[in-house]
Amino acid sequence: MPLPGGLWWLLCCRRGFTLLHRDYGDGELSGDGDDDETFELRTPSPVSGGRGPLEVTLTQPGRSGPVSDRLPSWEETRSLIPEKGLQEDDPDVVVKGWLYREPRGGGPRPWLPPRRAWFVLTRDSLDQFSGSGKGARRLGSLVLTSLCSVSGPERKPKETGLWSLTVSGRKHSLRLCTPRQAEAEHWGVALREVISSKAPLETPTQLLLRDIQESCGDPEAVALIYRRNPILRHTSGALYAPLLPLPYGGGAPGPGYAPLREEAVRLFLALQALEGARRPGPLMQGVLQTCRDLPALRDELFLQLAKQTSGPAGPPGLPAAQDPAALRYWQLLTCMSCTFRPGGAVRGHLLGHLERTEQALPDSELAEYARFIRKALGRTRGRELVPSLAEIAALSRRQELLCTVHCPGAGACPVAIDSHTTAGEVARELVGRLGLARSRSAFALYEQRGAQERALAGGTIVADVLTRFENLAAEEAGPQDSPDSGWRLSLRLHGPLRPEGLSPDGHQPPFLFEQTLLLRARPAPPDDTSLAVLGGWKRLRGLGRAEAMAAYLALAAQCPGLGAARYDVLELSTEPGGGAPQKLCLGLGASALSLSRPGDTEPIHSVSYGRVAACQLMGPHTLALRVGDSQLLLQSPQVEEIMQLVNACLATPSPERPPCQERPDASPPRPDRGLAESQGQPGCLGQLQD
Repeated sequence: MPLPGGLWWLLCCRRGFTLLHRDYGDGELSGDGDDDETFELRTPSPVSGGRGPLEVTLTQPGRSGPVSDRLPSWEETRSLIPEKGLQEDDPDVVVKGWLYREPRGGGPRPWLPPRRAWFVLTRDSLDQFSGSGKGARRLGSLVLTSLCSVSGPERKPKETGLWSLTVSGRKHSLRLCTPRQAEAEHWGVALREVISSKAPLETPTQLLLRDIQESCGDPEAVALIYRRNPILRHTSGALYAPLLPLPYGGGAPGPGYAPLREEAVRLFLALQALEGARRPGPLMQGVLQTCRDLPALRDELFLQLAKQTSGPAGPPGLPAAQDPAALRYWQLLTCMSCTFRPGGAVRGHLLGHLERTEQALPDSELAEYARFIRKALGRTRGRELVPSLAEIAALSRRQELLCTVHCPGAGACPVAIDSHTTAGEVARELVGRLGLARSRSAFALYEQRGAQERALAGGTIVADVLTRFENLAAEEAGPQDSPDSGWRLSLRLHGPLRPEGLSPDGHQPPFLFEQTLLLRARPAPPDDTSLAVLGGWKRLRGLGRAEAMAAYLALAAQCPGLGAARYDVLELSTEPGGGAPQKLCLGLGASALSLSRPGDTEPIHSVSYGRVAACQLMGPHTLALRVGDSQLLLQSPQVEEIMQLVNACLATPSPERPPCQERPDASPPRPDRGLAESQGQPGCLGQLQD
């Protein structure tokens, strides 16, 4: 027998989700802003035969009707609990006892002391009674789901002096207090165990994503799902709750942030503000920074952008493709795809959305964005920092970012990069341009400002480095006209100088010549004893430019410490109870490694590479060097880079070790593309004319 419409609606509300008939219409939903959520949640049912994807529509419920026609939040929560009194031998009881509860109102109020009540925790709810007897009256209940959260216990002596913990539910929170810390911790552990044992809840949006995935082979069925569910389509109204299940309540996830559910709603407001923003770059960067600080919101934002790029009538149509404001959503989605990786179900829905866009508008600009985003999702592995404003501007036009790398002897070299280019790739590109591919010396990309410089690991994303430069420039208030005021990227000699086998033509001799002069200005490495050798360039007067550089490089190569890499390390004692680690400076020269105390010129340890038996990682930041029968343990955030350099030096023939077969150069030299446009002055090369 069919139920009357009013009873059917009430039954649906009491079950915890909203059902709308399929002929509801395509109009947008609005309301009076009274509720704090837009939809209910339900546990996934193992039986799906009665729920056809086209027979029942789940959507964002409206906020129509006066407040008096609806149940208050606490009555709605209470209505989900069966009406039963307190039972002494209830098998579902987890823990029970007397606790104090602070009055409603969002925080302690000194003029209203906490009320004492009997609390019973079951597998489904936290119930409050007037007493512990069998006939006690129930005062309230809090339904526990997988999205509830518990914070505390904590003690605030200036307020109540009690230990308190907060249980957050869908509509309201309970703050429970006790004078005993052990009791508060016991309740906290029990509450968390009950919440963690609950089955995960699904939002209506998740159910619709599943329907779309099941109907992906039927374009008409997918289009019908979009038409009948406004929650999937572009909207100009506000979003009152997240599209994905996020925990209720809880403390702020970070400084300056509200709880996750509130931040999810704020993100949607920021998206809508993009449509009319005169400078969208800073707003996009702020949204990306929020997702970097709060990883739980990344999939939520991907879904919000898929919703806003779906068009007001479902899949993108011609009006949406011609709307400049609609492009802002696609541009932000492009930046998101180059910064973060969406989760499994969200990734599948997003890829399907991009494919449908390409099929609906194959020759449009939206299809170009869809293709660009799809390729980026296949390459993105996670970023350390969000894109810089320059990168956001480039991504908004689906273009590569142009960065400048300063190369001695060649000036400023422009290099085209994208959001995934690494420092190792840029270094190999420039080494090929300069004709240094067959050089026995090692080269790396450095970040440099004046005398400060640091080698970048080969896997470092160059776009992250440019973002860091942008942030440092905004924070520092130094003189902008000073040549040493800004950070820049430079290609540098990374390790000992080995000029053998270089052609006298091209960029190789000038590059290495300037390297020797730049390295000479650094503090001398501990094992350097050949600075008289470096003064021999004064005897080269009268020679031609190319001959003088070749002769000078030959003299410089006799200095074993020239170009030695320097690292700050901690030496760990290998003896039991050997004391605290000591700070040392590790120098990797041409023929030996040395350890010295900071500021000292004489090393305390100097070991030739012929005596090093092995070099291997012992942990995330620990390196082990085996020298004879002893072992040296060093800690540094750059242990992988140190190990690569040491192993490269171990592979070099030495009098104490038989020569090994040299590695073949598998990368042919690339044309000097872009060097003709290099900007810069001869620099140190002018000293040869003196």
